[in-house]
Amino acid sequence: MWDVIALKPLLNGLIVLSQYLWNNFGLSIVLLTVVVRLVTLPLTVKQTRATKAIQAMQPKMEELKRKYARDQQTLSREMMKLYRESGMNPMGCLFPMLIQLPIWIALYQSIIRALAATPESLLDLSQLLYSWPIVHQAIPVNAHFLWLDLAQPDRFIALPILVGASMWVMQKMVTPPVVDPRQQSTNTMMLWMMPAMFALISLQFPSGLALYWVISNVMGIIIQYFITGWGGLLPQRGATAAVAPGKAKSATNKQIAKHKRPK
Repeated sequence: MWDVIALKPLLNGLIVLSQYLWNNFGLSIVLLTVVVRLVTLPLTVKQTRATKAIQAMQPKMEELKRKYARDQQTLSREMMKLYRESGMNPMGCLFPMLIQLPIWIALYQSIIRALAATPESLLDLSQLLYSWPIVHQAIPVNAHFLWLDLAQPDRFIALPILVGASMWVMQKMVTPPVVDPRQQSTNTMMLWMMPAMFALISLQFPSGLALYWVISNVMGIIIQYFITGWGGLLPQRGATAAVAPGKAKSATNKQIAKHKRPK
């Protein structure tokens, strides 16, 4: 079922697209990644706005945590009450991401399968191809793009560096400022650990996959900028702790009201 509804359409789409792009599989990866990002844009916008609204509720949530620190049952009840009063669903920022996840997994698998470099992988690929002449004429795909052999890791390590750098920028943009030292330490660790991990993976995986990650991250940065601006990339004016309670509450209510406003 997965192959029929997800993997085969994207895989064959990549191959057909490369034929219309001068037999350039690298351009096919770039273009299809951009198209998928644009198609899933409404879900990305919904997820980002829900996340921003929940971040705006943090002062009230922290207040509840301090007030009911020794009564977890009452804390859970009051937190759910806060969500209901603000019209927020705690799953609002997760559900759009869960919908997009299968699409990204299928695109990732399509790139890996299309760049088959061994007889065994070519045999596996043949079972996923449509019986269209244009598809079979494109096999094996032209894996050369710029200085890259898309079926092999980038020997100049330029793409792994771009993967790590673009992921760091994207994560920095979406990481909210926090006062809690423990949460700040966790955020800092994730900010550096995730980009480093993907950069190391890119050193070992085919560079076609690294190209996909770079383009996807760049698109994510552009989309994030138009939704929330530069976010955490720019220094914050004053620490969150220095904001007066009344102003923090007013800012929270404005963010929630903006999220609830009919589009």
